[in-house]
Amino acid sequence: MENKKKNTQEETAPVRSKDDLARDLAYTKEKFEHTPMVMTPELEQLLASEIKASDKKEKKRGAEMLGVLAKHNFYANGLTPAELRTTLEDLGPTYVKIGQIMSSRTDLLPESYCKELETLRQNVKELDPAIVRAIIESETGKKISEIYKEFSDKPLGSASIGQVHYGVLLDGTKVVTKVQRPLIQEMMEKDFELLKKLAPMVGGVAPAEDGEDAMDLVTIINEFEKVTKEELDFRVEAANTKFFREIVFEDGQVTCPRVIEELTTERIFTMTFVDGCSVGKKDKLIEQGTTPEQVGRDILESYLHQVFDIGIFHADPHQGNIMCSEGKVHWIDFGMIGQITEGDMNALQDLIVGLLKGDSEEMAKGVLSIGTGSANTDRNKLKEDLEFFSAKYMNVSSLNDIDFSALLGEVVDLADKHHIVMPGRFTMLVRSFLTIEGVMEELCPQLNLFEIISDKLMERVKKTFSLEKEILNLGQGVLDTGKKVSRIPQLIADALSDIMKGRIKINLELTGYQELADGLNEKVNDVILIIVACVLFSGGCKLASTQIRPLTPNGMPLIAVFLLVVSLSLMIFALKRIFRKKK
Repeated sequence: MENKKKNTQEETAPVRSKDDLARDLAYTKEKFEHTPMVMTPELEQLLASEIKASDKKEKKRGAEMLGVLAKHNFYANGLTPAELRTTLEDLGPTYVKIGQIMSSRTDLLPESYCKELETLRQNVKELDPAIVRAIIESETGKKISEIYKEFSDKPLGSASIGQVHYGVLLDGTKVVTKVQRPLIQEMMEKDFELLKKLAPMVGGVAPAEDGEDAMDLVTIINEFEKVTKEELDFRVEAANTKFFREIVFEDGQVTCPRVIEELTTERIFTMTFVDGCSVGKKDKLIEQGTTPEQVGRDILESYLHQVFDIGIFHADPHQGNIMCSEGKVHWIDFGMIGQITEGDMNALQDLIVGLLKGDSEEMAKGVLSIGTGSANTDRNKLKEDLEFFSAKYMNVSSLNDIDFSALLGEVVDLADKHHIVMPGRFTMLVRSFLTIEGVMEELCPQLNLFEIISDKLMERVKKTFSLEKEILNLGQGVLDTGKKVSRIPQLIADALSDIMKGRIKINLELTGYQELADGLNEKVNDVILIIVACVLFSGGCKLASTQIRPLTPNGMPLIAVFLLVVSLSLMIFALKRIFRKKK
């Protein structure tokens, strides 16, 4: 009885759109409020020397940072990738950590900057095990022995803002706990406040020369602060993980770790341990009783479900973030996720359809719907480039023949050329697409990646197809055409009226103009009927190739039959009128 009731509720539950899901997730994150770290006496004693050094350094930090910025003020054409890295290194350990965080944010910084900042990830120092244990005890209010049956002091991995440790809870659950480095949050907040005050004093920068990438220092600081705040609150990653487990992976075929909420705070994050291997280890996959091909298909279908159906996707889908346990795919590390709106997907759909049709106007509409044009954007020149762009796809008759990741990359490059700013969410999608393509090439190169993508896209096109909307558009087009054509007799009558009133003088004497206008009006009405019949006939033929229900016994959509019958009837009626008048 309960199962029946539950199934009924699920069937009647309203389906939430992509934008609704994104708002739900954003609202969850907005509820998080920063709280200062409360240290136990033990932790305070362990960090005594660091706290003392930090307090002493804070008093002269402003002058020190101003000196660094002044030193680098010779960057007259902006901060190049290498210059940004050296500036962060000169600013000190806190900013090295910021650079490490930003090295993976290709949605916020150009790729050349991210590659340069990746060098800052090397030689990350591990935390003292005693400090790790003290932080967990401070955050939970419990002793390690009251939480874990087993806890490993050797970290599974160490990164810029924290490190991960394996443990077994008292109830036998295997988990991993991510522990944030102490004092890092407070230090970064103070440094950002100082930087925002000091950066304008350094002066502005001019555009880069010789095609060299360059960014304004103030812009970089603002972007750094925005992303760092989320990275430093582990509850954000926990919320992302819960969202994917409960909403995105609800069918259970593909999954992710379960969040242990009672052991998750702003500074520690505990989740279930995935006892498996990276999908990059093909031999281990076979040992688990599966194949690289099946795992690859599961990963790709899961990723496309995230992008096309949910609109919220894993933004860093490299091999290390996709595990396989007992033949089942597990996604991990949801510190960076991307979001794409329903409007973005519709615009992308218009762009691809326009490409297949060779319609540069529709393609331009799609690009400008995704991005934001500027005063320097010339729509006509954009259309010219799009026509050249679409020429490469002249022989393409199927979506299977399109390399989507390359296509998206070319669109971004084209937008940049025409001063169209593409939103970060779109560039993040492009780069994640390239990453997942790399995973597929390494894991199962024989898998037809583009066939699966095109099938998913066509599935979406069918879902978003609205017969009512198409008929309204068709009717509106017919109505507009009819209005324009019906004005011809009136325009001729006005012209004749002007001639009769002497406003227009021609060497022609015209009589019986009213009879001529009436006759022309009747002929125009006949033409309009034929135009309407042709449009309805064309629409009926197009709908006949679909599977829109209800269907006739021979498998043809009933609406298509209706439109064909109406169009033929109108055609016969109009022809009869024409021939009758000739007699």
